[in-house]
Parts: sequence; C-alpha cells; structure tokens
Amino acid sequence: VEQKKNYFIIMAGGKGKRMLPYTKNYPKPLLTLVNKPILEHILLKAKSEGFSKFIFTTNYLEHKINNFFGDGSNWNVKIKYIKESSPLGTAGSLSLLNPKPKMPFIVCNGDIISEIRFENLLDFHNRNGAIATMAVKPHELRNPYGVVEVNENQIVSLKEKPISKSYINTGVYVFDPLILKYFLKNKHLDMNTLFQNLIRQSKKVLAYPAYETWFDIGKPKDLKKAAKKIS
Repeated sequence: VEQKKNYFIIMAGGKGKRMLPYTKNYPKPLLTLVNKPILEHILLKAKSEGFSKFIFTTNYLEHKINNFFGDGSNWNVKIKYIKESSPLGTAGSLSLLNPKPKMPFIVCNGDIISEIRFENLLDFHNRNGAIATMAVKPHELRNPYGVVEVNENQIVSLKEKPISKSYINTGVYVFDPLILKYFLKNKHLDMNTLFQNLIRQSKKVLAYPAYETWFDIGKPKDLKKAAKKIS
C-alpha cells in the first residue's frame, strides 16, 4: 500500500446525547463495536489504505480518547490532538489546525462505520481540482401509496408507489488547504454552512458517490445494526 502524506482528521468532539445512557461516561467515538471502539475501526481502515498521520479533534471527555490512543505508536501511526475549549460545531475545530496542512486532507466524522475507500475519494478530489469534496450515498425512499398529482382539482398524473431518489451526506470529506481561509479561529461552524458558503461563492464543490456499506451511529439501535453487519 502506498504511504500517504495527507492528514486524516477525525472529528471526535461530539457529546452523543442521542446515545445516552451509553455516552454518560464515554465519548461516542469510544463506544465498542465488535470488540473495538468506533474510532479504532476508522483508524485501522484508514491505516490499511496508507494513511498514518492522524489528527483527532476532541472536546467531550477528551482525556478518555487521549488515554486510549496516546500518540498512536501502538498502531504504528502518529496521532495529534486538537482540543476544542467549547463545542465548535461539525467543522469549526478545523480552524485550530496548526500547522496548516500543505496538501488536501481527509475529514471523517468519529461516529461512522463504512467501507468507503478513502484513497479513491482523495484521488477523485485531486483529479477534479475541487476545493471541497463530500462523499455522498445514494438513498431511495419508496412511497407505499399510489400518488395522485392534482392541479386545481384536475388529476394530472398517477404514479404507483413512486421511488424518490436523493443523496445523503456520509460525513466523509476531502478539503484543499485553501478551505481554511473560510474559517474564523475558534468560531462555531457547521459543515452544511461551510458548504453553502462555498456554493454561494461559486467554488468547485463536488459530490463523490459512495456505494459501499455505511452506518451512522446516531442511536443505540444503530450500534446493534452495524455490529451485525461487520461481525
């Protein structure tokens, strides 16, 4: 596997309120899934693709994450930490990167389990010269009813149990270092707002369609569902 020099940043600062009582004494990324914390699953997956320079952004119960992973030498990788003094939203902690990355870097939420190929995502981003790339997952919703389209009491069309197709944000991104000029240091910023700001300014913002298995561990039942899939 070709060794990457790009930073791999994992957002591990959230409180995980929807996971209570599990997150009363543990930050969500440290919750165990098939004998390993979620965060370790992400780290090992990235390492298997040649990433070895990690940054964890932490806030809630951050000492537990630090104590478990340390400097990363047990995994033969390097781990640095960025501690948010107060929660900065889903993107804000990137304003604290120091030194600033010189190459495109991956950002991954600390509460997802996926088979998304990070190296393919990075390659796609580099080939297309985007400032930001978001891995998105195709999502289909089947309406269980026949849908009637009506215009001023006139039936215009009938569709039998239509499927609506959309894309969902997987919480995995690649950013060009130029992105950092859109941050104010220590200011709260969410990913959605960041992407909307870039779109408004006509920047090249791309979607990378990911068809691989993907789980967002938001609620206790998600932990059980993901465990079944990967065990």
